[in-house]
Amino acid sequence: MRLSELKVKQAAVITKVNRQSVDEGKADLVASRLETLGFIPGTPVKVMAKGVFGGDPLLIQIGFTRFALRKAEAQKIEISANGVGA
Repeated sequence: MRLSELKVKQAAVITKVNRQSVDEGKADLVASRLETLGFIPGTPVKVMAKGVFGGDPLLIQIGFTRFALRKAEAQKIEISANGVGA
């Protein structure tokens, strides 16, 4: 499941940040930046709110920090919602 698919106030745990390189040899800068901000495997996350128009952007909470992510950025993050309390 992707972070962009999580419902508001639902908690989950990050399992993977997908890297998609456009050209060979070039790193996925968005994925690298997400990992730098704390979106790493094993980290609990929660969707706090979604935008009115198409659900974009998403307000995501990791610990006591909140981030606004576009759906395209949130789709790079794989999560597991099983066994996690809301």
